Amino acid sequence: MEPRSGCPINAAVEVLGDRWALLVLRDIIFGDRRYFRALLTGSVEGIASNILADRLVRLVEAGLLTRGTAARGQRARYSLTEAGIRTLPVLYALGNWGLDWRPGTDDLQIRQRIMRDAGPAFIEELMDELRVRHLDAPPKPGDGPGPLERLNAAYTAERERRDQGRQDDPALGS
Repeated sequence: MEPRSGCPINAAVEVLGDRWALLVLRDIIFGDRRYFRALLTGSVEGIASNILADRLVRLVEAGLLTRGTAARGQRARYSLTEAGIRTLPVLYALGNWGLDWRPGTDDLQIRQRIMRDAGPAFIEELMDELRVRHLDAPPKPGDGPGPLERLNAAYTAERERRDQGRQDDPALGS
């Protein structure tokens, strides 16, 4: 896909400037959703199936994802390429901006807060984990849970805390 101009910002916006493309990448990166159905049903924002299909094709064509071969009746698995993994700092920057300037809920902000508090070294560690998961890179030695496990544990704990608060206060409802 050739950009309309030689401007690097334009070239990036032509691939990433669509909100659905960024949200599909977010769900693949943070939700480990790698199949069409998981991306469709797991979308908090409620992406339509035709929009999802189109964005997956565009992300594959742009070189951010690969689509595994699937025989008839089987599901194709999508994987991040190195270019797709390198969108993580962009998502991180957008998330930090969103924390500062847009309203949100604690459970959906917790992952971003953890990444912000941990800083760039955490983003690098997360990109290394994505390379293992998507590019079959050898894992780097480390102690304890990986970055995705830590993010998901924090998200789960925040959801449980929120749900417990609703049970304790009937006025909050469910």
